[in-house]
Amino acid sequence: MDSLTQIVLGAGVGELVLGKKAGNKAMLWGAIAGTVPDLDVFGALFTDPLHAMLNHRGFMHSIVFCALFAPLMGWFIHRVSKNKNISAREWSWLAWWSLVTHPLLDAFTTWGTQLFWPFEYRVTWNGVFVIDPLYTLPYIVFLILAMRKKKDDPKRFRYAKLGFYLSTGYLFFGLGMRLYSTSVFESSLREQGIAFDRSDVKPMPFTTFYWECTAEGKDVFYTGAWSVFGNASAIQYRSIPKQHELADVIGLSQHPDYKALQRNARGFYALELKGDTLEFHDLRFGQTDAISSHIEKRSNFVYLLQLKEGKIIFHRKAPAIAQGFSFLGEYFGKVFGN
Repeated sequence: MDSLTQIVLGAGVGELVLGKKAGNKAMLWGAIAGTVPDLDVFGALFTDPLHAMLNHRGFMHSIVFCALFAPLMGWFIHRVSKNKNISAREWSWLAWWSLVTHPLLDAFTTWGTQLFWPFEYRVTWNGVFVIDPLYTLPYIVFLILAMRKKKDDPKRFRYAKLGFYLSTGYLFFGLGMRLYSTSVFESSLREQGIAFDRSDVKPMPFTTFYWECTAEGKDVFYTGAWSVFGNASAIQYRSIPKQHELADVIGLSQHPDYKALQRNARGFYALELKGDTLEFHDLRFGQTDAISSHIEKRSNFVYLLQLKEGKIIFHRKAPAIAQGFSFLGEYFGKVFGN
């Protein structure tokens, strides 16, 4: 999830763990701990863009990291805190829960989180988009209400619990909507006579009411979008040729970094060759035509790959959602089934 959401969740968890003893300092340290796993983005300073991307949500988003770092952070907080009535063990407990809820929340999104590092398997439940105001904003309101109360006021803990329960409930609502959307898409595919082996259904930006499906056929992928407020019989699918053999043309297919990209995309990718550049379309993150008809029709995540002296030169096209906000009116029209 986005950094603001992780700060909010960390603060909320910190309040639940130690708010009765530490007051707003529990929120503060919880917010800091909730941010720590995303510091892996600074790996880009020490490696190339491709490996920085592949390593994101790796070790620092694992249960192993949280277990190792929590007592160190707890000890540090105990040393700098003026409240000696709270032990290092209690601060470590706060750090553990604020740290571990970060990758757990990330696992509800699409990218995949290496919770069980050093195993390569990435957990992804595809229940919510990486930025979802319906998760974050209500939680912020409840935390502000809690902050305004004294630490021994029962209402403070009640507000913190309500914020946590409501936001967590929304995550499971997203999982339920994904299951329902998957059944809608797969029924639609069969009704239209489209043969497929598997499907990948994910939420579109900012909402759990608008979904996109990528279904894998023999040589093509089929993509279509559907709003829960719309008509399932009106879903239109666009075919995207896999063209996986194109990696052989420029000698990439056996490169270990290319294989890592394949694993990262879980096989949901298509290729295009433009000159000496291979376009790797990561289909897990949807297509631009599901957002707006006025944007170049392509995958939201496209990686540009070249092979030079045995090394992959990697660039990433900017996601469509980052190209400006002029299309938002049209997009939310799609969200509400128009």
